[in-house]
Amino acid sequence: MYATKEEAKVAIEKLSDHQFENYSFKISYIPDEEVSSPPPPQRSRRGAYSSRERGSSPGGSSQPKQLDFPLRMLVPTQFVGAIIGKEGLTIKNLTKQTQSKVDIHRKENAGAAEKPITIHATPEGCSEACRMILDIMQKEADETKLAEEIPLKILAHNSLVGRLIGKEGRNLKKIEQDTGTKITISPLQDLTIYNPERTITVKGSTEACSNAEVEIMKKLREAYENDVVAINQQANLIPGLNLSALGIFSTGLSMLPSTRGAAAAAPYHPFASSSAYLSGLYGAPPAGAFPHQHPLPEQEIVNLFIPTQAVGAIIGKKGQHIKQLARFAGASIKIAPAEGPDASERMVIITGPPEAQFKAQGRIFGKLKEENFFNPKEEVKLEAHIKVPSFAAGRVIGKGGKTVNELQNLTSAEVIVPRDQTPDENEEVIVKIIGHFFASQTAQRKIREIVQQVKQQEQKHAQGAPASQHSK
Repeated sequence: MYATKEEAKVAIEKLSDHQFENYSFKISYIPDEEVSSPPPPQRSRRGAYSSRERGSSPGGSSQPKQLDFPLRMLVPTQFVGAIIGKEGLTIKNLTKQTQSKVDIHRKENAGAAEKPITIHATPEGCSEACRMILDIMQKEADETKLAEEIPLKILAHNSLVGRLIGKEGRNLKKIEQDTGTKITISPLQDLTIYNPERTITVKGSTEACSNAEVEIMKKLREAYENDVVAINQQANLIPGLNLSALGIFSTGLSMLPSTRGAAAAAPYHPFASSSAYLSGLYGAPPAGAFPHQHPLPEQEIVNLFIPTQAVGAIIGKKGQHIKQLARFAGASIKIAPAEGPDASERMVIITGPPEAQFKAQGRIFGKLKEENFFNPKEEVKLEAHIKVPSFAAGRVIGKGGKTVNELQNLTSAEVIVPRDQTPDENEEVIVKIIGHFFASQTAQRKIREIVQQVKQQEQKHAQGAPASQHSK
């Protein structure tokens, strides 16, 4: 059906809020160039108050390629009634004005003093909904003569928080200074296998808190989008790799152990729309999750350097942890003896195909963060060594260091090919890679791709040489 803009406008006005079998329509105009297939409808968790269930489905056309990154808030239980309003009118009005979908998880954490709220919308829609909720709570507090200022509490996945804080806390300090707020973040010790989120508490006026929310969510969204890009890169780099079965997520932080039966008790899943991001967190990966394209995948050796004081945590009591890790990853994992009594690092030797490397290294990065061997404000960055044939080292470096520079820009890892190395007995030299988990993995895969190309060219050259001589 085709209509002019004016005709469409009239139709929208007539159809909006039209009642049909207890549902009200919300109609929006989407220009042709923005039309894209809608995402599958998300079922609200049982016990959650969903604006969509009450007929106020979010309208509006968000950017077609924008990732759905919800705003998660904690609100005092005593204000939930005011936010919903009589017969759901307040929440309906809020979702209509902000073009958002708002879920209030009333039955989550029965008896708790606070309840989570999840807001799905554009960044601007999330911010506007947050501002309105803060206003509702402040008005209710004034009417019930609650003297204290109500803080804004944002929930954020632990794996994103380090980048929100920034190096030496610079990002957070800047947001505090720019918005006139005081921001604190719940400690790592509060995290559990059921709760991977940390609470960001913002204190200040409603206006100041709203301004801080915009900046905080900007940083979190940026970190999340970078992680999704990194995950997609990994899926492309390792053929047959089933990311959803890895049991690890994001950039090597807080990779939690598998627990049988935990899935049933898991809380609301804040990132359900990007299942690869967190899936596998609550359960062991299914058997046969990694179909190999070749009967005998190529074995790779990676030497990963960990802090000496972390060796006990990686090995575990009576070697239990390292054995479980080797079984989970399908890799051989050995810890080399210390090079000296004062050595600050120990070398972990991991042998296995690409999938096994990804899983083993990922769990090691995660364990180091989980056990607090790194400052809560910094990401886990480790040094990894891989060996490449000496004849391929020049190609890894590139003319004037061009390839190495491109690798570093692409992966965010530091890549070093030490000069004047003497090749070992296998005519191989070491390439050093320093970075967080996904950066390191991407660099490893890219370097091995370059080596594979060089090997294939060498083989073609070797096969072609006798033929060309024969033809003379």
